[in-house]
Amino acid sequence: MTGGALQGKISVVTGGARGIGAAIAARLSADGATVIIADIDAQAATSQAVLLKNGSAMQIDIGSDASVVKFADFLKNEFGRCNILVNNAAILDMTGINELTMARYRHVLNINQDGAVRLTTALLPLLLADGPGARIVNISSIMGLRGQPNSVPYSMAKGAIANFTRSLAADLGHQGINVNAIAPGFIDTEMAQLPDGSGHEHETKEFLDIYLKYGRILLRRVGQPEDIAGPVSFLCSKDADYITGQVILVDGGVSATF
Repeated sequence: MTGGALQGKISVVTGGARGIGAAIAARLSADGATVIIADIDAQAATSQAVLLKNGSAMQIDIGSDASVVKFADFLKNEFGRCNILVNNAAILDMTGINELTMARYRHVLNINQDGAVRLTTALLPLLLADGPGARIVNISSIMGLRGQPNSVPYSMAKGAIANFTRSLAADLGHQGINVNAIAPGFIDTEMAQLPDGSGHEHETKEFLDIYLKYGRILLRRVGQPEDIAGPVSFLCSKDADYITGQVILVDGGVSATF
């Protein structure tokens, strides 16, 4: 769905400088939306924004109250509204429970869980400013719905995002805001880089055998960021007017084999 379906919509994509966020930003822009790439990496966000037909960049640290307030003020002064919010920004953590410190645990949750809540509450007046019809799309993960080794803080946060989505939809439905989430499976991004820098997890023999050769991923391929961008675009469109409170797995069918 391209060619102006989201013409005139003011859209914010956090973590939009790379990976899934960049693909979402590009797709919303192609659909006609004005896209603000909100990312902690200001240089990368600016570089990505210039590739969009109607894009801009703004630095934000969703783990900081002050940074989020500054961003909300910028958005209010510059645009006066926000029609689409995509809470995508997150950090990966694969710390085993034996090595996990409470400081590390709190840091991951502050970004991956609290960051979405922090920004959503700050932007809520702008989401309501244009009347009914605003969209919030949260990016959860299959790891928030299934168990995975060495992932306690990351999986807990992504699981919280799933239920944040349902609860937020219940709070905002009567105000005309649709809230949904996408839970990606294995997607080919920088986050798939192995901790030792030797390559991507998708390239390991174990992954290739179990998930592709023997079909744990039913479509027998690793997902691409654009595979997530399409469903996000749909959820932001009028075609999804009667969809809210849903967590949609976009995983090539891997969850069907768990």
